[in-house]
Amino acid sequence: MTTAVTRRPTVSARITTPNTPTTRNTPNTPAPVPAPGGVFTATVYMNTHDDNFGGYQPHHPLAAATRPDGSPLRLVFHTSTRIRTHEAAADAAYAVGNRQGADDHGRTWPSDIRSVSVGDVIKVTGPDHWILHLSVDPTGFSAVPEPTHLTALTGTRATSRR
Repeated sequence: MTTAVTRRPTVSARITTPNTPTTRNTPNTPAPVPAPGGVFTATVYMNTHDDNFGGYQPHHPLAAATRPDGSPLRLVFHTSTRIRTHEAAADAAYAVGNRQGADDHGRTWPSDIRSVSVGDVIKVTGPDHWILHLSVDPTGFSAVPEPTHLTALTGTRATSRR
């Protein structure tokens, strides 16, 4: 014997336009489209707290990585098939900060600053002018509020805590 079951009607739609391609892994989610000539900039804030490898905490003091003249070191990444999101730009900045290449302007990580590590924060400004602060985690990044405890990098430039 069969029993009739009333099922609520469902509607699904997939809307794509030439400007919003979809990704293969998630066909219903539009992939971000990089702005033509768009640029991501990344500034790394080094965690100077004694327990920085335990991860970033809002009370930890941070110091911006700087050039020898004291100006902030800003890494630049142009939008591409590889750099399409704030997280991808942070990942590229992490690679440069670990002396694995250069940014899109040829800047490499200064030899007198320790490498980027867990507990540091990367500020990424996208071509859409959105600013995200991402803490470096053991596996990836986490969005955090804008840090408020900023200090100078003096004494930390040449210090390696590894």
